[in-house]
Amino acid sequence: MIDFQNNSVFKLSPVEPESQMNRVAPLLIEGEYIVAAFKAIRDSVVFTNKRVIAMNVQGITGKKVDYTSLPYSKIQAYSVETAGTFDLDCELDLFFSALGHVRFELRGGCDVRALCRAISEYIL
Repeated sequence: MIDFQNNSVFKLSPVEPESQMNRVAPLLIEGEYIVAAFKAIRDSVVFTNKRVIAMNVQGITGKKVDYTSLPYSKIQAYSVETAGTFDLDCELDLFFSALGHVRFELRGGCDVRALCRAISEYIL
């Protein structure tokens, strides 16, 4: 899903966090919980209270999944572009030390300000 060289991802739509719990539960540590979840066609991204987990479903059957964990402790800065009247998508850019820039394009209907407030609580 995340192309770290081109800084792009699929457009993600908000989904209920519980819908992604089965996929990420084995990765979560004690006290970690999902704050927000987003899904593309087969791929998804969850924001927990500790990190961002990107899930890239691979292959025809979809049994192979690449999980990428991006801890908030490595975020140096972030930028957000909210939806407008004609452009209904939001963009969230996270800048990680030693990794670089990662962009999430979120479809309308997402409260991106609340997501940024949560990220701020975890990184500041």
